[in-house]
Amino acid sequence: MCDFSKYGIPSEEWVRLAATLPPPPTDLTIEQLKEVTNGARETAAEAGMKELSSKVLLQDYSIPTRDGQQLEARVYRPSARPRNETLPIYLHLHGGGFLFGTIKTEDVTCSKLAINAETVVLNVNYRHTPEHPYPTAWNDTEDALVWLCKNSSLFHGNLDKLVIGGVSAGGMLSTSVVQSALRSELELSPKPRILGQVLMIPVLVYEAFWESQIKQIKEPSLSSYQQNAEAPLLSVKTINFFNKLLKVENPDPNDRRFSPGLLTAEEAKYLPPTTFGLAGYDPLRDDGFLYAKLLTENGVPTNINVFKGVPHGFRRFDNSLSASKDYDRIMEEGIKWALTNPAATGQFVVNEY
Repeated sequence: MCDFSKYGIPSEEWVRLAATLPPPPTDLTIEQLKEVTNGARETAAEAGMKELSSKVLLQDYSIPTRDGQQLEARVYRPSARPRNETLPIYLHLHGGGFLFGTIKTEDVTCSKLAINAETVVLNVNYRHTPEHPYPTAWNDTEDALVWLCKNSSLFHGNLDKLVIGGVSAGGMLSTSVVQSALRSELELSPKPRILGQVLMIPVLVYEAFWESQIKQIKEPSLSSYQQNAEAPLLSVKTINFFNKLLKVENPDPNDRRFSPGLLTAEEAKYLPPTTFGLAGYDPLRDDGFLYAKLLTENGVPTNINVFKGVPHGFRRFDNSLSASKDYDRIMEEGIKWALTNPAATGQFVVNEY
């Protein structure tokens, strides 16, 4: 039985920062909340790009979807490398509870990854709730991978060196699309070689199926779902809010797209090397740990990292938290590590920050 509760004790650094933060708004409509949140993220990204813009080349594309729409996509290349040099590819999927996110909000993250991991990064702005409930974001992600395989030559990307990853909700989308690709459920031509995945504070199991996760924990009160139920930035109540906007009726525990963390041991064996970045003070912490444990025990190389005592989404506070630099480094190193074709150790080792 598992117990990861020691990581859920709020850190002194977080407690000090939290005391300075204003209370979150409570009287906004969903549309206003989306506008305010996306606006703040875009403003932060614009500020960060002032330092990075000279080091990265950006190119925008449009990706067709199965229902006749177009998705915004942006490619980032390190300007220090020749424009026609073929580089590994990282497909990035943003977080935001399937509600938040724009193409611009990811500029800093994707630029840093392109520069420091020396990859070409594809950032896809999948569609969001409430206008687009489940399974639109999942379909969009699959359509983006299909497009990537057909068009990687446009931006000199190497399909034999593909890593897929995401943050929070984007972690679920990336995990889902990797599994779909490996099960040959997608028409990918030419076929990519998925060398790894990078999952940062991922959502991996739908709320309705948490009980199956809790059964693997030493006792229910120690599970992240209960220990961190009222955690800041993302509480269980907020998770429920996001999930309701997906409008899923009669969720199926065997739907691997919607709960990719509920794999069988046999299914887990075929997954690529996986890097995890988990927040200890997060209701979703155990999603990541239990998935990492499943992969490790079934021969998948894993790189497991936990940021002790900080909540989900802590990275938004940048230099105010020392864990932010570790977070960025783990994403970058996770990509580079996957590209080395690492061997499995069979050891469930957790790196603590």
